[in-house]
Amino acid sequence: MAARPTLSRFPIDADTQESCGLPWGVTLTPFSSVDEQGVAPAYGSDGHLLPRCENCWAYFNTYCELEQWAWTCALCGSLNYLTMQVIERYSQSEACAEMCSSFIDLELPVEGYREESRPVYVAAVDLACSEEFLELVKSALLAALEALGPGSLFGLVTFSHKIGLYDVQGPVPLVKNVFVPPDLDSGLPVGLEDVMPLLSFLAPVDTCKDRIAAALETLRPTTSWERTTGAEQGLDGILLGGRGFGSAMVALIDYLSSEYGHTFALARVFAFLSGPPDYGAGQLDTRRYGEQYASRGEDADRALLPEQTPFYKDLAAGAVQAGVCVDIFAITNEYTDLASLKFLSIESGGSLFLYANTDDSTLPQDMYRMLSRPYAFGCILRLRTSSEFKPCHSYGHFFPDPQYENVQHIICCDSFATYAYDFEFSDSDGFSRHTERPVLQIAFQYTVIVPYEVTSDTGSNSSTRFCLKRRLRIRTLQYGTTGNINELYDNVDSEAVLSILVHKVILASLEEGVREGRMLLHDWLVILTAQYNNAYKIAHNDNGSSISRVDVAFSQCPQLQPLPRLVFALLRNPLLRFHEEGVHPDYRIYLQCLCSALDPSSLHRAIYPVLTSYATPDKQAYPRHSLSRAALITSGSPIFFLDAFTNLIVYYSSTADPSLPFPPPHDCLLRTTINKLKQERSITPKLTFIRGGQDDATLFENYLIEEQDVDGTGISSVTGFVSFLEEIARDVAEYLK
Repeated sequence: MAARPTLSRFPIDADTQESCGLPWGVTLTPFSSVDEQGVAPAYGSDGHLLPRCENCWAYFNTYCELEQWAWTCALCGSLNYLTMQVIERYSQSEACAEMCSSFIDLELPVEGYREESRPVYVAAVDLACSEEFLELVKSALLAALEALGPGSLFGLVTFSHKIGLYDVQGPVPLVKNVFVPPDLDSGLPVGLEDVMPLLSFLAPVDTCKDRIAAALETLRPTTSWERTTGAEQGLDGILLGGRGFGSAMVALIDYLSSEYGHTFALARVFAFLSGPPDYGAGQLDTRRYGEQYASRGEDADRALLPEQTPFYKDLAAGAVQAGVCVDIFAITNEYTDLASLKFLSIESGGSLFLYANTDDSTLPQDMYRMLSRPYAFGCILRLRTSSEFKPCHSYGHFFPDPQYENVQHIICCDSFATYAYDFEFSDSDGFSRHTERPVLQIAFQYTVIVPYEVTSDTGSNSSTRFCLKRRLRIRTLQYGTTGNINELYDNVDSEAVLSILVHKVILASLEEGVREGRMLLHDWLVILTAQYNNAYKIAHNDNGSSISRVDVAFSQCPQLQPLPRLVFALLRNPLLRFHEEGVHPDYRIYLQCLCSALDPSSLHRAIYPVLTSYATPDKQAYPRHSLSRAALITSGSPIFFLDAFTNLIVYYSSTADPSLPFPPPHDCLLRTTINKLKQERSITPKLTFIRGGQDDATLFENYLIEEQDVDGTGISSVTGFVSFLEEIARDVAEYLK
């Protein structure tokens, strides 16, 4: 469980916090196996016996004062009495994880599920598609079958103007179809359970892998004749539909729900889409994307971001009730309205992936990577604070508990999923009247499916049997405070600040439009710069009319120095670029979903890539450069490596010695670095090798953003970042007048 506060020393009161100009919050990666320092939790049992405060319900931890018969809560200061059972437990304190560490992971009794359960995976494949789409999906599902553990159950369903269920447990794969009604409100004429019993549909992977692969080979796109007879005709005889995704998802979730808590505790559905749902329930009107907004006088940057129907948000709630997590893989370059579809994935605990084409798609690698790493499900995340402050906003892919504040439910959570909170003071006193340091406690309750351990009693087939383990992970943190602005600035985590900013501007974009998100970010940097200049007494008022010597580079505070570049890069990112600059609305939504789940270090790379230079493939020259052509020229290095999170680029300068091996050898330092980064990444980055002067270097040069403008015109400027700082300086001077 990694936790990164924006300020490692907290402001002492609300006035200090406001004066510093920085967001006050924390990012959390709850299912990370280690904390931000690489330290693993202390493991233990009997988590249900862990004492809790009768006043604030915080858990006992190492910061609490323990007496013979009682303990004092470190969060609220209340005195709590110990039961005889706990007193006996703590008589051997060295055996109790909570007595040894403030970061613990405890076993809990399994409640609400059968202890023996099997992982269930279902692939839902769009057949209103091209041959290329199907070939890519087949490759991805074959990779997925290799990643799934023995004992897993797998189902294959297809959708177009009909839904096909595959029985792969016999000698020959069989498919049974049910037609989808064309109108929005009608359900299927027959339930999927009546078409095929669910346990006939869900096949054991360890015994049916070859038959599943054979069934995949039978998949064919629906022909134009099939679609014409199956779909309804619209105005002027135009074909309306053929992709009944919404109807298929409603039926599939209802189908799976009958075995929730019996056969499975979590089912994962992989939905592969080649275009927008345009038939049956949940069909989307994609005509809202295009030039019609110009004629209506509407702002496309606002109109295309909200969902056009609550259908998929409501469907996500049904998926949660049924214990179903949906991952959506959109492989298309046509407008698919991911703004509406995204809720089905992110609110059910899944992910949203977008691939513009099939040629260089990393879908098979992403499928294998996603299924190879551990994940938790049925998670409950609770953040508690000492009484002087409290969370005011939470951000991430979860849904809030309808009854309890600051409790979030996460249906499925892997080791990369990150969430964020920002804080506010409970009253005007802040921490000033208290000598105790502020405390933050994160409680993360979750379930994992693990194989039964092999013993002589269980026999040789025990590896195909699974059981549920319920666990409680708790991290308690204590922070110092200060009323000195300079000390706050010296304790800034710029990457955590970026995370909070990205969440805020995404929220502003969704509610008010991209223009409002850009203004919010710009104004924040102006105010921060002004507060910094005031704190360090840098800016001077000349003759009462103008401000001189504004420091926009934060030259006296190294911790703040990355922020202007990060803000500049965020303004240049497709997250906040205007629609008229060619940013596809689906790509913007995909980036919003991706960036709002990344840990701070990964997000930093996605917003402002890391550029490193090498003297040779085996010798690093400089660990970091600014993203400008000037940096390339002045470094004199022949090889550059750029890590943009989703893209990894190795660029050989046009002046590089021809004797340097290209591409870099597989056993060199540069390749070792690349392979390590690829292994640590949540998604598969694309690796590109470019030789300057011979290959097209546009992909690499587009990342040299410091020589591009941020005013929305899209016109390149040789003084992009410089002119941006000059503009900030002018606005700061105006603000300080």
